[in-house]
Amino acid sequence: MNFKKTIVALSLLGLGSLAYAADETLDVGVIATISGAGAGWGQAIQHGVELAAKEVNEAGGLEVDGKKYKINVITYDDKYQAGEAVTAVNRLVHQDKVKFIIGPVGSAAAVAIKPVTEKNEVIMSTMAFSEKILNENSPFTFRANVTTVEFAQPQIDWIVKKYGIKKIGSFFPNDETGLQVSKDVEKAYGNAGVELVGKEFYERDRVDFVPMLTRLMGLDVDAIELNINAPSSAGLIVKQARDLGFEGLFIRTGGPSTQEIVNVAGEDASEGILVHTLIDPDLATTQAYMQKHKENYTQAMNGFSPSFYDTARMIFEAIKQANTVDDTKAVVAKLENIKDFDGAAGKISWTGQDTYGINHQISTPFYVAEVVDGQEVIRARCTVETGCQDG
Repeated sequence: MNFKKTIVALSLLGLGSLAYAADETLDVGVIATISGAGAGWGQAIQHGVELAAKEVNEAGGLEVDGKKYKINVITYDDKYQAGEAVTAVNRLVHQDKVKFIIGPVGSAAAVAIKPVTEKNEVIMSTMAFSEKILNENSPFTFRANVTTVEFAQPQIDWIVKKYGIKKIGSFFPNDETGLQVSKDVEKAYGNAGVELVGKEFYERDRVDFVPMLTRLMGLDVDAIELNINAPSSAGLIVKQARDLGFEGLFIRTGGPSTQEIVNVAGEDASEGILVHTLIDPDLATTQAYMQKHKENYTQAMNGFSPSFYDTARMIFEAIKQANTVDDTKAVVAKLENIKDFDGAAGKISWTGQDTYGINHQISTPFYVAEVVDGQEVIRARCTVETGCQDG
């Protein structure tokens, strides 16, 4: 299979002139969608890990058992395909000998590679939303972002009450991610008293959504749910719906990608979309991360990026606490017990015991924002415990 590998050397992130006392190199793997429909999310993972590694390297390396380690990031592009991800994980585990992998984006990819990472005791921190990812029999698997299981109900409750939604239609990718999210979203809308009258499933490479949109509009929906559709797909849906004359509300319960949607659909078509977001741009730590990202990359920062910067930093902290780069069982024991970590997106802890049987699900605040003039304006602040409040 044809896949892309990128080794992040010192010079790539402007570190070529640095002199520090690193004795060893610690390789960290990234499997992410760097090209194709989900590239915005894959780049969010890649950039977050690279910036966390740069931070460690600039400080002289990661100190473990009396040695200083330079963090070396090895990235493979899975193109949002499970087969590519399997090739990548085998390369990382058996050839590159990595013990820590961050990614992938998609559930199908994560489900496909999990047997390899678990068997080889490799820690994986993924974005995948599937219910198959976390369970008590997967001790080396973590999830670095909240999913529809955590955020769909409080967000949807707030939106339905605030905007008086009655009938809604939705698009879902026809894969593991889409099947999982469709169940979560339909259940949440049902609990909020709203009928999901139309569900359209499509293949990830589809670009013509007009026939599907025509069917949904024929059902007289007053809102279209964009949920976890890839950024470029969501942008096309919005653009084509407006071109067809749809005047209702767009709701995105998941998958931060506002800038990508605006880039594809245009500001006018995107105006008023309600979006799930993981960041509060007024938070000082988030502002600092956004500035750091801007200084290092030409692409606009995707909202997932701080989560993977933070999870990489938490893994590095766990390695330090365990005082080993080889014993991943010891690192897991330290990682899952990190509480109230000072992350770019706020205080972070691990949770999930009640839902998944293991505390490997990240717990972070999240928000509902409205797209105004191409930018996100926060309308509600949320937690799983307290729900969403006007804000």
